Amino acid sequence: MEDSEEDELLNLSLSVAANRERKKKGKTTIREHHVSMTTTTTTRNSYESYHEGKIFRLLQMREQMLRQDHRRKGVVEDGNGLPLIHLLLSTATSVDDNNMDSSLENLTDLYQTVSVTGDSVQRVVAYFVDGLAARLLTKKSPFYDMLMEEPTTEEEFLAFTDLYRVSPYFQFAHFTANQAILEAFEKEEERNNRALHVIDFDVSYGFQWPSLIQSLSEKATSGNRISLRITGFGKSLKELQETESRLVSFSKGFGSLVFEFQGLLRGSRVINLRKKKNETVAVNLVSYLNTLSCFMKISDTLGFVHSLNPSIVVVVEQEGSRSPRSFLSRFTDSLHYFAAMFDSLDDCLPLESAERLRIEKKLLGKEIKSMLNNDVDGGVDCPKYERMEAWKARMENHGFVATKISSKSMIQAKLLLKMRTHFCPLQFEEEGGGGFRVSERDEGRAISLGWQNRFLLTVSAWQSV
Repeated sequence: MEDSEEDELLNLSLSVAANRERKKKGKTTIREHHVSMTTTTTTRNSYESYHEGKIFRLLQMREQMLRQDHRRKGVVEDGNGLPLIHLLLSTATSVDDNNMDSSLENLTDLYQTVSVTGDSVQRVVAYFVDGLAARLLTKKSPFYDMLMEEPTTEEEFLAFTDLYRVSPYFQFAHFTANQAILEAFEKEEERNNRALHVIDFDVSYGFQWPSLIQSLSEKATSGNRISLRITGFGKSLKELQETESRLVSFSKGFGSLVFEFQGLLRGSRVINLRKKKNETVAVNLVSYLNTLSCFMKISDTLGFVHSLNPSIVVVVEQEGSRSPRSFLSRFTDSLHYFAAMFDSLDDCLPLESAERLRIEKKLLGKEIKSMLNNDVDGGVDCPKYERMEAWKARMENHGFVATKISSKSMIQAKLLLKMRTHFCPLQFEEEGGGGFRVSERDEGRAISLGWQNRFLLTVSAWQSV
């Protein structure tokens, strides 16, 4: 490398660090961190000190990568990203084996190859490289937080909104779940006093519920009103207040529907959910169970759900690894999953789209890095993403039996994809090929959204026994 280029790199500060500096005082540049690290080597073991220069170089390459605003030429222009994937997998093995020399060398090479504004392969690999680098450095490193920077609540909300608007991903989950809930309500209409109570364990801004409100309002009349109550668990009081405001405002447009929202913080001890006599109780577990930190919490949650004696429990989960206890197995399966997610965005937004970059960085990229580092403190008893078969066994072990997904749900899913698919040919059932597709699974007791030959999301409905 030329001396002038080296000098330029030495004067760079991590863009992540610059963002954090605006939030907190006292943050430093790479050079300042390097000086601090050098002057304190006597307090660190010789192994860490030996690799200090390589770590510094690695972060310089990352900063240079982040400053690129175009595709790295000559890397995967032929559409073949296999060499890049092979290098990433080799790096993951080195990180898992704690081979510091090989890991740092490979990560540095990867940062010189990938780009967060390149094609979908380069983009997804870039975030996996960040996750591996953070795992290699561990939480004790002064650079760990820079690599794992969390988006603000506002940034995450915007990214969630963008993905909801342009992709069928969330809409498929929500509309299919709502159809199952609506059908459970209709089955009990003669004895439920036209009252539906939905208990949503992760209300996630409430985007799921306007379509259910609208569907119920179409069944209601001024002389025969329907009552809908949603008990929603949220991450913060602000999120719950904003969710309530949006849903209450939306429901006011439907005079024949009586709507009520009760917000509870996630983790709150629930003693009384104020169940009304004979009301239909629906439990909504959309991408929730995988967020729990251990199997015991999943078991406790499902035990509590069973005690509610709900008419229906809807479970929506991403498809993931068969071996959550193995880092390399989880890594490989996660790479397949997120590569499909990044690739599917080609069907939704152009590469240069600001919305796409926000979705990838603030939502998917955050999820990738979290996935690779959720067990750094030894918490390996964490399911994250598993196969449909694993969730099925877990539900059955807690006293639930799967119900058939109706033909209406399948028809609705196909119509949704027809409306939301843009460039790639739409596929259904057992057909292969590219694009989004929907498939019935488990003899009609589950329905999945896939991209090409990879399942992304699976919806299933359950009853207590």
